[in-house]
Amino acid sequence: MTGRWVRGGAAGLLAGALLLGTAACSDDGDPVSGAVSEAASAVASAAEGVSDAASEAAAKADQQLSEIKDGVDAKDEVELGEPATDADGRTTVPVTVDNTDDRTRSFAVQVQFKDGDGKLVDTVVVTISDVPAGKPGDGTARSTHKLSGSVTPSVATALRY
Repeated sequence: MTGRWVRGGAAGLLAGALLLGTAACSDDGDPVSGAVSEAASAVASAAEGVSDAASEAAAKADQQLSEIKDGVDAKDEVELGEPATDADGRTTVPVTVDNTDDRTRSFAVQVQFKDGDGKLVDTVVVTISDVPAGKPGDGTARSTHKLSGSVTPSVATALRY
């Protein structure tokens, strides 16, 4: 297996573990969600070729998402705009959510940034709070550090709560 496949597989495992970890959260302290969360952090740390900054960002994103109780998968309700570079040299991307629920809801959206080779270089969680029922809400994902070269953002996980 080449390094590229290992890195891609590690990033995929991380995204899957994060999704499972957040979907398994419950108010009763389910031990499964804690184990999945620890596994996601381990995958992030051990992923060959993933930078320390990306590993740290993935661990922080995992922590933020694991704190959400009773969140439901809302990945299909999220759209990303075109990435840009802000005045500080960080990559930004507009995030729009569509609240299809009949109540005001908040969203937590994990945005991954990958380089031209598909290598994970950063990940952040954007919270878009109090989106009215049937309405869109907007936010901006901003990388945790300066990213060089071509960067492609994607939605790794999105929770409505």
